[in-house]
Amino acid sequence: QVQLVESGGGLVQAGGSLRLSCAASGRSFDSSTTGWFRQTPGKEREFVAGIHWNGISTKYADFVKGRFTISRDNAENTVFLQMNSLKPEDTAVYYCAAYERALGVINTTPTRYKYWGQGTQVTVSS
Repeated sequence: QVQLVESGGGLVQAGGSLRLSCAASGRSFDSSTTGWFRQTPGKEREFVAGIHWNGISTKYADFVKGRFTISRDNAENTVFLQMNSLKPEDTAVYYCAAYERALGVINTTPTRYKYWGQGTQVTVSS
């Protein structure tokens, strides 16, 4: 079992920044991949960024490259998503997710991820 606890969502003006945190626990987390997804009403859930827990590989969606940074602190079992230069179109519910047996390329499809946080609302106003 992997448990994920999210924090850091909120309301911010366009151009501002937020940092989302995903605190993880569980036996298999050392070999897991953690990803961030987002979803707005009427739209499909989309991949934002991902990172291997025990690797250096990261992956980003095109629409966040240069603005968002995913990172990890293995000592604290926490994955972060630093979001800079936020735009109103970034408004969404952001989900932290993870899957085990994290070998190879970071997966971008939600169905691959087994464990999910409850989601945290990010609202960017103009």
